[in-house]
Amino acid sequence: MAVKKTKKTPKGSKRARPIRRARIAMSPEVRAAYGEIQKGAAQLEKAIGEIQRSLRAAERDIEADARRRIREFRKQARTQVTALRARRREAAQTLKRLSASAGESWREIKQAADSMFDDARATARSVVQRFRSALRA
Repeated sequence: MAVKKTKKTPKGSKRARPIRRARIAMSPEVRAAYGEIQKGAAQLEKAIGEIQRSLRAAERDIEADARRRIREFRKQARTQVTALRARRREAAQTLKRLSASAGESWREIKQAADSMFDDARATARSVVQRFRSALRA
């Protein structure tokens, strides 16, 4: 608990008076310079507040943009995955159809399957590369 310093009261006075700081005598030039420094400090404080507000606004904008881009990428990914699944089904059906036909050679079957799988791999690589490049940007 801090004790407040007070001047001793003269006899008969009922109330204690707080100690006053001694005023340093300043010339008018020093007083003007002091006032300018105080104004400059106040302006710096104002500028710091403005920078902090701008930073928060920029962070909100960046986060909103990131959320929008993520939604867009997810939509594209779902579309591409759907297309790849359709190609996989098509490849499985073609393989089943080709293996069932007795007259065709296995080399033709392998060539057809390799062609379909190469197309699917190229599509998958393209999608992955696009997403990776978007994440780096």
